[in-house]
Amino acid sequence: MPTPHSPIGIFDSGVGGLSVLQALRHELPHEQFVYLADSGNAPYGDARGDAFVQERSLAIAQYLQQQHDIKILVIACNTATAAAVELMRERMPQLPVIGVEPAIKPASFSSQTHHVGVMATRGTVSSQRVARLVAEHGQRAEFHLQACDGLARAIEQSTEQALPEDASTTEIRALCTKYAGALGSFGHKTGQMDTLVLGCTHYVFVKDDLRALLGPDIQFLDTGAPVARQTRRMLEQRHLLGPETDGSLQLAQAEQIRLMTTGRLTAMQAAAQRWLDLPAACSQAVSVCSPSAVATPA
Repeated sequence: MPTPHSPIGIFDSGVGGLSVLQALRHELPHEQFVYLADSGNAPYGDARGDAFVQERSLAIAQYLQQQHDIKILVIACNTATAAAVELMRERMPQLPVIGVEPAIKPASFSSQTHHVGVMATRGTVSSQRVARLVAEHGQRAEFHLQACDGLARAIEQSTEQALPEDASTTEIRALCTKYAGALGSFGHKTGQMDTLVLGCTHYVFVKDDLRALLGPDIQFLDTGAPVARQTRRMLEQRHLLGPETDGSLQLAQAEQIRLMTTGRLTAMQAAAQRWLDLPAACSQAVSVCSPSAVATPA
């Protein structure tokens, strides 16, 4: 059974969920974390169907529960949340599960022009979950949804390929330009979008590229910090919040944070170093089998 000392589990289709891990570390610095990137099957949102995403989500949840005795699970993937969070809660009622979803509700309240752009994967944009959010909050703002085919994959591949920085980011910048332009006009005039919702956790890592395109006055919203706060609340409610330690007892990073990938280990190590300043020792490659099987390290 999990205890306050048990780790928080996090998973994403790839490395994008490291942006959520970043927020969780800031909110809960004394907790232990195990993060699993299903990079061998990434990205979920461009071409994977709901049945595949549900199967992988259940398999990963089972792996993290059986192998690491996690006390709570954060789905750091909008596509997996939309496709699988309700099923996971039904199948694994003993495991608290927190999902992420595009910040449509807060955007509806904060937009001054009442026009909001939403960039997400095709799987998220076309999901019933997002349709319900837009319908629920559409009286306060008009939402302009844009499926960004290939952007999550390009961000994922930027850590996998040994390319010069300018070469590896050219495709990302081109895709950002394409999809931001497809959304329409940004600004603070009537009819313009003054807010952009980043509806994929990968996109947080290209926020600077998007800001360079849209200007410094456009509001960007993602779900990392709200999810971290919700995680804290759920742990407190269940009396599972990890004990604070003094500096002399602080765990080493390799003990506090374990990163796993079903893809290339070097890609995970590169992403962790680039975005979280974590050493290679934090990462390992794993194989996650079907929900009925037991996963073992690769």
